[in-house]
Parts: sequence; structure tokens; C-alpha cells
Amino acid sequence: MKPFWLGLFTLGTAFMVRAQTTIQPRQMDYGYSGVLYTSEYTLQADLQTNGFKLGYRKGTIKKYYLTTFYHLDFGTLKHPKEYRQSLRTQSILHNITSANSFIYGKQNSFMAVRGGIGGKRYFSEKAKRKGISVALAYEGGPSLGFTKPYYLDIRRYNGDRYFVQAERYSEENREDFLDLNSIAGSASFLKGITQLRMIPGIQGKAALNFTFGDVEEYVKSVEAGLMMDLYLRKIPIMIEAPNSAYFINFYLGIQLGKRK
Repeated sequence: MKPFWLGLFTLGTAFMVRAQTTIQPRQMDYGYSGVLYTSEYTLQADLQTNGFKLGYRKGTIKKYYLTTFYHLDFGTLKHPKEYRQSLRTQSILHNITSANSFIYGKQNSFMAVRGGIGGKRYFSEKAKRKGISVALAYEGGPSLGFTKPYYLDIRRYNGDRYFVQAERYSEENREDFLDLNSIAGSASFLKGITQLRMIPGIQGKAALNFTFGDVEEYVKSVEAGLMMDLYLRKIPIMIEAPNSAYFINFYLGIQLGKRK
């Protein structure tokens, strides 16, 4: 009888071990380093030291630690001496505040359309679900700059009455354009929009990118870094302050999008 009970005990033990193995829940590996998605699309909004920009980025997820992308954005670039102000005049219109604030000494607004190719290389070896991953983001490419004449409302006298007319800067009206008593305020931003002039250049940037939830469907990132624009000639933004052909800006932006 002993062999019978011994065999039955052995068979029961094996069954219990197999049952425990079968019903044991599988633990999720949150350190999984495989690629769950192959592409991502994001919209981006950035504040710069001197200006702002809005952009679109299309990325290809090559490996769990590397994403390459194409990027396009549009934004403004300002001169460090630009200062928006309002004034109260007493000489002509008897203590009336200027209708629109203006930037004294400015002759052109400057905008840029940038395109670039770049990448994001994550420092961590594994993407952590629900965590924050840090990457080095880099990019370079062409930049097309556009100057738009800056118009001021200038007070004039025709021998009979005073009136206001929108004027852009020229050597002929320099004295009035820089005379606070003659300035009534800034004209409409759309004034001069048909007088754009293009200046080609190049651009590049390097930044730290902080992504929340690397293996999730929706992209939520914060990016902070340094960007530089270099053009073929000096950009004539201010009348009296020195102008430059290059712009260096720190920027901080957010990116929202989706992975597929």
C-alpha cells in the first residue's frame, strides 16, 4: 500500500504546483524598453527671451531612446531695446493719452518662418510608464525672416487744422517720427503687411525635453533650451540702437500631441 499512497501524494503535489503556476498573475513590466508606437505628432507653443513662436513637429520613433523629427514654426523676433509705452501729451491735444501704445524708435517688425530636422535622445535606458523621461532635443535648418514696416500715427498740421496720419519711418520724416510730441500712437498692425521683405538665414537649437508618460498615447512635454537665428544681413528693427544679423534666445515651451 505504501507505493500507492506515495504515488498519490506525488501526483497531488505536482497538480498543486501546476495549479499555482497557472493562476499566478503575471506582473506588468514597467521597465519595458520596446517601442510601442512608431510616430508622434505635436503642436508647440514657446515663449522666448525676445518673442514667441508656434510650431508643429512630426516625429518618427526609431528606438525607445531615439526619436527623429521634422519641425516647422512661425514666430516673432524682437530687438532687446524694444519697449512698449504710452504717453500723455499736453502740447497739442491738451493732456490726452495716446490712443495706442507704441515702441519708440522702431522702424520694422520682424517675423520668421523656420523649418528644421532634429532628434530627441533620451538619457534613460528604459521608458517608465507614468514617469518623466528626460531627453536632449536638437535641431537645425533654414529660417526665412520677414521685415514689416512699423507705422506710427503722426500728428500733422496743414495750415488750417491738426490731423493724424499713419506713416512709416524715412529719412524725410525722421524728426517727427522720433519726436514724442508728434506721436499719437501706433497704427494698426496690418498696416504695411503688403510691404514685407524677405531675408534668408539659418537656425538651430538645443534643449532639454521633459516628457510625461513615454509609453502613453498622448504626448505631454515641456521643453527648455537655447535657440539661435543667423541671417545674411543685419535686421533693421530699431532706428538708433545697433541692429544685428543674429538672435540668441532662451525659450520655454509646451508640446501636446499624439502617438501612433
